[in-house]
Amino acid sequence: MDNRISTGGTVAVHAGFILVCALVAATGGLANSYGLTSWYPALVKPIFNPPNWVFGPVWTVLYVMIAVAGARYVLSPMRDKEPVLALYATQLALNAAWSWVFFYGQSMGAAIAVIVALWFAILATIVYGWTKDRLASLLLIPYLAWVSYATLLNVALWRLNG
Repeated sequence: MDNRISTGGTVAVHAGFILVCALVAATGGLANSYGLTSWYPALVKPIFNPPNWVFGPVWTVLYVMIAVAGARYVLSPMRDKEPVLALYATQLALNAAWSWVFFYGQSMGAAIAVIVALWFAILATIVYGWTKDRLASLLLIPYLAWVSYATLLNVALWRLNG
């Protein structure tokens, strides 16, 4: 029996992951809207804080890469994909949660705990996914780099405003 997924199935899997990542982005965006109106602009920012317009394009590219990585893990012919898919789902949930804790809850300290957990979930996804699909894991490295930067930014904002 042939276990390969048809081209149409491959497209559907990629489209499904793009939709899931778009929902995560929209959920985070909704939380962000609560804090971006008055709370976040009033915070003292570190010198390395990027302008607000940078976040949209960066996250758009990252979410596409995250979606493609997830689809590739699912479509990988390798066996025992459940651990990497569980880690992948965990990092998406933590990604969405961070915006709610930081922007909606305006709790920079708690947001540090969430973003550190997110960082470890991304790293674990990369490591466990390496044997399933190396390109998928490589696609997550810029995401890990951005979350590393965001972690430093979160800590700096907490120290300057806490």
